[in-house]
Parts: sequence; C-alpha cells; structure tokens
Amino acid sequence: MTDLDTPERGAVTGTGVRSRPRAALPALCVTQITGWGIVYYAFPVLNPQITTATGWPTGATTAAFSAALLVSAVAGIRVGRIIDRHGPRTVMTTGSVLGVLSILIIASAPNLPVFIAGWLLAGLAMAGTFYQPAFAALTRWWAPDHVRALTVVTLAGGLASTVFAPLTAALADHLSWRATYAVLALILAVVTIPAHALALKAPWPEPSAPTAPHIDGGAEKVARTRPFRLLAATLTLSAFAVSAAVIALVPLMTERGYTSTEAAWALGLGGAGQTLGRTLYATLARRTSPTARTVTLVGLGALTTAALAVTPGPYALLLALSVAAGTVRGNLTLLQATAVTDRWGTTHYGRLSGLLAAPTTTASAVAPFAGAAIAAPLGGHPQLFIALAAVSVAACLTGFSTAPTRAGSSHGRTPGATRASPR
Repeated sequence: MTDLDTPERGAVTGTGVRSRPRAALPALCVTQITGWGIVYYAFPVLNPQITTATGWPTGATTAAFSAALLVSAVAGIRVGRIIDRHGPRTVMTTGSVLGVLSILIIASAPNLPVFIAGWLLAGLAMAGTFYQPAFAALTRWWAPDHVRALTVVTLAGGLASTVFAPLTAALADHLSWRATYAVLALILAVVTIPAHALALKAPWPEPSAPTAPHIDGGAEKVARTRPFRLLAATLTLSAFAVSAAVIALVPLMTERGYTSTEAAWALGLGGAGQTLGRTLYATLARRTSPTARTVTLVGLGALTTAALAVTPGPYALLLALSVAAGTVRGNLTLLQATAVTDRWGTTHYGRLSGLLAAPTTTASAVAPFAGAAIAAPLGGHPQLFIALAAVSVAACLTGFSTAPTRAGSSHGRTPGATRASPR
C-alpha cells in the first residue's frame, strides 16, 4: 500500500488527524478517464457522423459543445462553494446522473434544439464531475501531500482520449452515432455513479489549521484582491493561447505540406508530452515558489508556441517541439490545480478554484473558434502561432504580480511560498 492509499496518514487539522478515504483516489482516476472520455472526447470522434446523418451544420453542433463548456465554467463557481461546505460525494454523484441523462438526450435528439439542450445539461455534468471537483476533494483530503494525488488523477485523466477515442470510433464503425452514444451512456452510468456514491463517503474534514491565516475575510475578499485577479488573468490568457494552439496544430502542419496523418501523430505525441509533464510537476513544485513556477511555465508556453511558428521542419523537429509543448501543457494543468492552495491554503479551495476555472474554461471554449477566425486575416497559421505566443508573453508578465500579500501586513510583504510539495 502506498502513502497515497493509507487512510490513517494525513495532515493534522484543527480537529485532529485528517482521514484519507482509501478508495477515493483510484475511484476518481477511473471516473475521470470515463467521464472525460465519454462526455468530452467522444464528441469530436462522432461529430462528422452526426452532421452527415442529421444534416445539422457542423458549426451548430460544435457551438452546442462549446456552450456546454461555458455552462460548466459558470456552474463550477457554485459547485466549488458546495464542495467546500459539504464535500464531493453528493455533487459528483449528481453530476454523474446528469451526465448519463445528457448523453441519452443527445443520442435521442429529434432536432437541433433538443441536441443543444442535451449539451447544456452536459455542461452541468462537467462542472460536477470533471477535474475541478476532483481536485477540490483530493486537495482537502490529501493536503499537504495533495500534489502527488493531483498528479496521479491527472495522469489517469490524460488517458481518457487514449481509451475512449478509439473505443468510440470502433463502436461507430458498427453502430449509428445514436446507438454509440447510448452504449457510452450505459458505460458512464455503470462506472461513475456507483464509484462516486460509494468511494467518496468519508467524512469531509475541516481545512488544515495552518492555511487559515492566509485568508483574511473569506473567499469573496480574496477574490477581490489584485493578486487573485492577476492570477485569473494570467491563467485565462495562457488557457486561451494553449487551447487555440492545440486545435490549430494540425492545420499549421498541413499548411506546410505535411499529411493529415503526420499532423495527427504530432498532435498525439503532444498528448504523450502532457503525461510526461505531469510526472515532473512535483519536482518543480519543490524547487520553485508559486510565482516563479507560474511565470516559468507560462513563459515556456510562449517559447514552444513561438518555436512551432518559426520552424517549418524537419518533421522530427516538429514532433519534438510538439512533445515539448505538451510537456508544458501537462504542467499548466497542475499549476492551475495548485494555484489557490499555494497562495491561500485549502480553506476556500473549491470556491476560489471555481472562480479561477470560470474564465479559463471560457477562454478554452472560445479559443478554437477565435483562432480559426483570425488565422486567415493574420496571413496563415504560422502568424497565428506568433500572435498566440504574444498572448502567452502577456500572461507571463501578469504572472509576476500573483503573490498575495500577507493578511494584516501594512507593508505589502508576500508570504513565504507555500510549497506544493509531496512532503
């Protein structure tokens, strides 16, 4: 049994030793793979078949999917507050039920409005089951060793497309898109509903006592501070640049004469880079302060984006750059997951992380459309990547001012780095 699995081990809180539910971490790993794989990654696989079979415009079906992400961003704020007070079990179990219902509505939609309604409901399911509620649960149960737990669950989540994109494609080869979604809804129900209902039953602990002094006046007061707003701006700008670059990588390469298969391999290896990046984050967290870590990773995002913009080849070098960009993306996921804890502790993690996730998720939702819209006016995808690198540079600059001042300090001194270390 590893330290992460040991229920007796934990941080000392104001009410005693924190109990870690043994089944929670493996359950969340499985449900993140399943939830992301079915509710998120199945759509790009099935969308061509959906539009062909129904005659609905691709823009309309894609807009419905993006609308789900926007709903998730807004609902995530409320979800975070509920988890802070009551824990993750009810929220994530309800989210799983909504996820199953939404997929069934999508699968049976007789027209485009019902299809869109199904995706809006799916947005609520995303808010209740994706990374943010899982991060909130693990941060409270595993603090101060939460980085290891977060790393494990994001490594598992990274496998969602690897598992479910091929599975969805295989089902779609033999079934209609509606029947495929029905089968996936059954899998989602069987895996996620009982896992969340049974594995997240542990008592919800009080926040760790040492984190309280970092918050003066509660989550709402923190959210109004300049460091929090600049942190939100930093992560939002970075999310926009990263999301647009991921979607634009394939057209960037095909524009340069590479085949769609070669471009797909580059994109896939970038996903492998994400997994690699997440294994490195704990070491980076031990050796850097939150501000230095933020600036470094966002700056590396700008560098890899610019490198892809100015490098036409050879193909092997582009593959290497895609892996490097993916490595940065993997670290950025964990950077956002730990940004609140590193600066303000775990007391209001769910609420504050929800407030951070709302603009970043919104940026990620609109970035693919914005990137596609401005690529031609800019002169092509290399120029788009230069513009996205500039956005990351702007994010890097705002990142320098994301260290909070110590509560009660009249001199604006910053607190010592709350290291997001596994120890």
